[in-house]
Amino acid sequence: MNTIINNAQSTPVKTEYNFSKHALKIEQLNVYHEQSHILKNVNLSIPSKGITVFLGPSGCGKTTLLKSLNRLTDLHAGMRVTGSIRLGEQDILATKNADLARLRQKMGLLSQRPFPLPMSIFDNIAFGLRIQGVYNKTEIAGKVEYHLKQVALWDEVKDRLKSPASRLSIGQQQRLCLARGLAVNPEMILADEPTSALDPISSRKIEEQFEELKKDYSIILVTHMLRQAKRLADYVVFMYFGEVIEQGPADEVFTHPKTRTLQEYLLVGH
Repeated sequence: MNTIINNAQSTPVKTEYNFSKHALKIEQLNVYHEQSHILKNVNLSIPSKGITVFLGPSGCGKTTLLKSLNRLTDLHAGMRVTGSIRLGEQDILATKNADLARLRQKMGLLSQRPFPLPMSIFDNIAFGLRIQGVYNKTEIAGKVEYHLKQVALWDEVKDRLKSPASRLSIGQQQRLCLARGLAVNPEMILADEPTSALDPISSRKIEEQFEELKKDYSIILVTHMLRQAKRLADYVVFMYFGEVIEQGPADEVFTHPKTRTLQEYLLVGH
């Protein structure tokens, strides 16, 4: 246990958040794929602001839980979801198909690998702005600059905004995708192992952007990397075989794990 405590105490001091304020509330969530029971009676509340980390070994249900939050589970044939996911007054699982596009705009998604649109750097951001009804060229140009600065990409691309986004490095593409998601004014940011395909320098840049963005957004980060979770998490949801085993403020979860499962996971460090 001493090993766990020492590792936890070496992490930076976190900003204080009121974890009683919730951005998202999940009740009795179950996800099935054909005969497989993937998520089992998940109950949790996602704090408003800060970084909530879904932590656990590969295959424990973290990504499925994340996909449930913006109904990407609908895209998988044979998948059935029951329970309740509330974003404010909106029950996500009861949202009609016609309103799904707006729901997904509320939750900016950053995938494991970046998928920039097949157009210029500028138009990747402008595309999202036009979806929001912004058509004035001067306003679009100003907002493109603003969102690229939000992700610390402006200085790297300001002289080649008309170049194809595909020419950017993979780390730059990931930050561009983050900027594109921010352009549609999301309420939350969902990130599914967003640094797993990046080099250490690019990974650190993404982490730095999350540290800045968490002041204004609720960020949900899926990771199986314990070190990353300790660096970034304000709130932790630890999952194992489709169940939420523990959840709480990061300093409590990492310093005083209540279950043997989490204690062993922290000791092994996977």
